[in-house]
Amino acid sequence: MALSEEEKLKIEDFLEEMKSYRARHTELISVYVPKGFDINFITRQLESEKSTAANIKGTGTRKNVQDALESLIRITKGMKQTPKNGIALFAGNVSKIEGQANFITEAFEPPEELNVRLYRCDQTFVLEPLEEMLEIKELYGLVVIERQEATIGLLIGKKIKVLQKFDSMVPGKTNKGGQCLSPDSLVETKKGQIKIGSLEVGDEIKALDIAKNKIIFTKCVNKWQNSKDRFIEIATANNSIISSLEHLFFLWIDDRLVEMPADIIKKKAILLNYNLKGEEIIKIKIKKQNIELIDIETEAGNFFANGILVHNSAARYGRIRENIAKEFFRKVANVMKEEFFDLKGLKGILVGGPGPTKEDFLKEGELVTALKEKVLAVKDIGYADEHGLELLVGVSGDVISEQEIYHEKKIMENFFNMLGKEKDKTAYKEEDIEKALDYGAVDILLLSKKLKKEIIKKYEKKATETGVKIELVSVDTPEGIQFWNLGGVGAVLRFKIQ
Repeated sequence: MALSEEEKLKIEDFLEEMKSYRARHTELISVYVPKGFDINFITRQLESEKSTAANIKGTGTRKNVQDALESLIRITKGMKQTPKNGIALFAGNVSKIEGQANFITEAFEPPEELNVRLYRCDQTFVLEPLEEMLEIKELYGLVVIERQEATIGLLIGKKIKVLQKFDSMVPGKTNKGGQCLSPDSLVETKKGQIKIGSLEVGDEIKALDIAKNKIIFTKCVNKWQNSKDRFIEIATANNSIISSLEHLFFLWIDDRLVEMPADIIKKKAILLNYNLKGEEIIKIKIKKQNIELIDIETEAGNFFANGILVHNSAARYGRIRENIAKEFFRKVANVMKEEFFDLKGLKGILVGGPGPTKEDFLKEGELVTALKEKVLAVKDIGYADEHGLELLVGVSGDVISEQEIYHEKKIMENFFNMLGKEKDKTAYKEEDIEKALDYGAVDILLLSKKLKKEIIKKYEKKATETGVKIELVSVDTPEGIQFWNLGGVGAVLRFKIQ
């Protein structure tokens, strides 16, 4: 989560002090202990390093390193466990004069979780893990989506965390002639069985009147021949059939017929036969091989092939495909709700992906209004995987930076509006602000980042004592410059004071 201004100032002050130290030799010890790590292990590691330090040739350097390690060992031995956010330990002789001692030992408990374990002996202290905490840590939800897959992530400062990734199983687009069967597939005419390859337009073949649950004969109204480089073979105990991957079959699920493309049907699914009885699929095999296939269209929209009820309508296939896509969109929207709805500090959501799918998702995915309103940008990118998340962040830098500026602008606009309309509930002169702080009347304290550090620290101390929220204001906006010209200090009050 984002650090408060008080927490940022705490880190900044500590870093300023630690950066001022530099040893004459490699003898400053930095130790980082991550959250939840066994502090006793760190003690043993330091003791081991102390033994190793006995091999250092320089007498003064050897003594300084061993003394620094001993001081840290005393600290870790006095701890029952690692603090909740981890701890950063520093020790060493920081004297600028050769032969003189000026030892310091620091144990810094960060306001944010440490996720790095580190031991280093150098001429300067290692401070990068603490400096990273000062980077912007605003949270942005990330969603990249296309028809075949989607990935949901979180941008935390400059780091991307992948939350969930899943495939859609939405079949690819097809035109008429795309739903094909082997030419050797048998269909039942009024004169007997023939191969579908021999079937002619106008012939009648056995089909199902789904509304009446009755076997009928239906007319073939169209026929196409297609070439495919892959096909699927589906087998039950009594029948088998070869088709294109796109061909729709009827599955018997919960006492009703459900249309499903061949390539996402699983074993143990139930197909329907001539006798309107269910047959369990025992084998499914996809083969990569060039093959000639036949597709037909019937008046009934279905027919029996090799004793199995199959679909034929390319238009209907398109509707099925769209329904599966909508179900996928709803699934993504539900996951977004689980991940983002109650997430504190979420500044907005970025959505990306190739083609129009991302817009279709926002339109048809039934995303809850509260999250839809947080969508800051919809970006065209070529991928919907982990790499897609990186690309989405890369092309959304302008949006994210604008959000930070927008936050600051909103704060300053509110302050200046109140200064004009509710002057008694604002303050901008130092004596008035001091008085308001003493009375406990300050709700928000505004401080320009251009103020001297000692002035900021003075106000920060007073604000902490009375539970006042601090907002640091940059000079990157016209409002920030105007505020600095006003004096660089302001307050929004809880109540009027005399």
